[in-house]
Amino acid sequence: MIFLIFSQCLKNPNKPQYGGGIVLNPELNDGEKGWTSFGNAKLQVQSSETGNKFAVAYRRNQSFDSVSQEFFLDKKKLYTFSAWVQISHGDAATVVAKFKTERGYYYDAGATTSKSGCWSMLKGGLTVNESGTAHLYFQSENPSIDIWIDSVSLQPFTEEEWKSQQYQSIEKVRKSKVRIQAVDNQGKPLANRTLTIEQKFARFPFGCAINNNILNNQAYQNWFTSRFKYTAFENEMKWYVNEPIQNREDYTAADALLRFTKSHRISVRGHTVFWDDPKLQPSWVPNLPPQQLAAAANKRINSVVRRYLGQVIAWDVMNENLHFNFFESKLGGTASARFYAQARGLDRNAALFLNEFNTIEDPSDSKGSPDSYLSKIREIRKGGYRGPLSIGLQGHFINVNIPYMRSAIDKVASSRLPIWITEADVAAGPNQAAGLDQVLREAHAHPAVNGIILWSAWSPKGCFRMCLTDNNFRNLPTGDVVDRIIRQFFGAVVTATTDANGFYETSLVHGDYQLSFAHLDRYQPHEKDDKSPRITHNFNVEASEDVLQIKILAN
Repeated sequence: MIFLIFSQCLKNPNKPQYGGGIVLNPELNDGEKGWTSFGNAKLQVQSSETGNKFAVAYRRNQSFDSVSQEFFLDKKKLYTFSAWVQISHGDAATVVAKFKTERGYYYDAGATTSKSGCWSMLKGGLTVNESGTAHLYFQSENPSIDIWIDSVSLQPFTEEEWKSQQYQSIEKVRKSKVRIQAVDNQGKPLANRTLTIEQKFARFPFGCAINNNILNNQAYQNWFTSRFKYTAFENEMKWYVNEPIQNREDYTAADALLRFTKSHRISVRGHTVFWDDPKLQPSWVPNLPPQQLAAAANKRINSVVRRYLGQVIAWDVMNENLHFNFFESKLGGTASARFYAQARGLDRNAALFLNEFNTIEDPSDSKGSPDSYLSKIREIRKGGYRGPLSIGLQGHFINVNIPYMRSAIDKVASSRLPIWITEADVAAGPNQAAGLDQVLREAHAHPAVNGIILWSAWSPKGCFRMCLTDNNFRNLPTGDVVDRIIRQFFGAVVTATTDANGFYETSLVHGDYQLSFAHLDRYQPHEKDDKSPRITHNFNVEASEDVLQIKILAN
């Protein structure tokens, strides 16, 4: 609900975020002050019937002709950006906010689908590789339209300020307060007692993809199962693996992986029922005429969903059908909606995902943008599917832009649908581990994100894009990042001491815990607690505004 405004088209724009931040004259109330034209556009400040003032870029000849303002950007800062945008005519046009540096580098800050007659919010962000002067401008591929701009905001944050926001969000969304008191059998408080609080299971799903290399590799199994309780299969549930030859189904690899995950109580996301990329169909599929393709698709969805009914927690029903439209082009625009309806009819319990790349990774990719994602959701609804739907944001990062990532999640969260980061990785480079740390912390801190899956299935010939270990299953720097995240959020062990009244108060991440401390009758203050018999107590921490009260008797 709190994100709803980001996807609405309003009669009047809202006030600029952060009062406009470092933008001079963000609401154009002082005319053209601070603003200039970019390229060959003409600049004019106009007023609406309600007296609202806004900038208009007109007589545009090139896509980049627009209004502009100059800023000094600090490479040590993270910048959130927003603006309200309208076009002079037409139902929809993509408008991109860009920054051009003095040295000729370009940074996309975000995009929105703009309309005439109402204002759309362009919400994004950026970081820069070097400090210096940069010019903000707006780009639209259709030069015949005028671009209207209002309520512009560019707000810098230091890394410390950004981390503080993440910390506050985690404390509010992922943790709850717990008050523990240790007493003896007469109710007397036990002061200065050492408590050990160990998380046994985290409520927030955090996992990693696997493949069939894990089946006969004990070292891989040991490394994986000591860390993760959630997974997805890299390729083993894809149609081209399950039916490489028409009417000859092969689920051998997927079945074996499911036996492995069941034996270790690991939950599985079903990936994927259909992949909309025409190049990634079974070889026999693309040349099928529409009627035969429809029959083959019907058989596929019935086969895979029925086979694994009750064995997966989710299905990626449609994979990458913002960027591709193989099934829609062959079977009509409602193909996706029909597939979701069919999957829902077969499996009433698994979450059904739309899974896509570049929605949070790349502000320059209009096909995968948050607006495009929301448009695809509306298309599926319009096609007749009204059942549960979840958002899968793959998260294959080349350049990590954390401010944009946050704003993009904000915008898709306006749908109020569940969101997972489904295939998180960061491209190789000197900052790969640091980038992964940023991505995981931002995703976990965002209140709309309900789970994270890493896309780092191990192979002796190398991983898809990012490995966590070497071939001897010794952690790479990326693996160290994952272990730190797990220790902090998904497997924490807290050692603490009760106060004079036997109390200890803290905030704990939601999950299942075991509390232990030394038995009263055998406890000697000069001895280490781990040498004494232990009293244990299991408890659960759930999302709640109330403080969880736990009273432990030491006998």
